Amino acid sequence: MLRSRLIPCLLVHNKGLVKTVRFAQPKYVGDPLNAVRIFNEKEVDELVVLDIDATRYGATPDYKLIRSLASECRMPLCYGGGVKTVRHAAEIIKMGVEKVAISSAALATPDLVAEIARFVGTQSVVAVLDVRPGRSGYEIWTHNGTHNTGRNPMDVARQLEDLGVGEITLNAIERDGTMQGYDLDLVRAVRRAVAVPMTVLGGAGSISHIRQLVKEFGVIGASAGSLFVFKGVYKAVLINYPARTQKLELTRIDQPVA
Repeated sequence: MLRSRLIPCLLVHNKGLVKTVRFAQPKYVGDPLNAVRIFNEKEVDELVVLDIDATRYGATPDYKLIRSLASECRMPLCYGGGVKTVRHAAEIIKMGVEKVAISSAALATPDLVAEIARFVGTQSVVAVLDVRPGRSGYEIWTHNGTHNTGRNPMDVARQLEDLGVGEITLNAIERDGTMQGYDLDLVRAVRRAVAVPMTVLGGAGSISHIRQLVKEFGVIGASAGSLFVFKGVYKAVLINYPARTQKLELTRIDQPVA
C-alpha cells in the first residue's frame, strides 16, 4: 500500500527552535535536540530541519548542529540552510542526514541541483520553493522571504525536475503559522506541472487539513510546524504527533505500488 508522509518541520533561529508567522515574528519554542528526541519516541515518518538564518545572513551550514541532530535522529532527516556547494551537501550526507534541502542556491545556480544529484543521488536532493501570491500570479521568494525573484513556481519546478531534483517542498509564505489550511490552489498548479515527489508546507492547523490534502493529491508529503509544536486555542508549546493508528488512517492510499 502507498502512504503519504506526515512531516514535522522545525525552524532553527539563533540556535533555538522557533515558529514563525508568515516568515516573521519568530517565537521560541524550545531546543532542537530535545524536540528530535521527543519526535523519536512518537515514531514520526520523517523530520525536516531548516536553519532560517543561514542563507539570509550568508552563513554556511552549521555542521556542529547537523552532527548533533543526525546522531540523535532515528527517523529520516532532511536538513536545509546555507547549502551552496556540492561539498556542503556531501558533508551533510556523510554525517548521516538522508536529504539535503536547497532553496536560494537552486534559484541562483540551477546547475548546482544536477551537480549535487550526481554526487549524492537524486533521492537526497530537495528543492524548497517559498512562494507567495504576486501581481501576475504566484512568485518565488528567497532569503527567508526577503527577496522576490519574480519567478513562477511552476516553471522553476519543471526546470528543477529536468535537472534531477528528487523532491520539491512547496512552502506557502502567506499561510506560514496561520494554521488556516494549506494553499490548495498552489499545490494543484505545481502538481500539474511536475511528477516529482512533493511535500507541502505552510498553513496546516488541524488533522482535517492534512486529510483534505491527502484526499485530493494522494501520495504526498504533508508537512507542518505549528500543528506539531502547539496545542490548544492558546497555542501552548507541546510537541505532538498523531498516534500510529490515526496516522495510518490519515495517510494510507489504497492503490498498488507502481
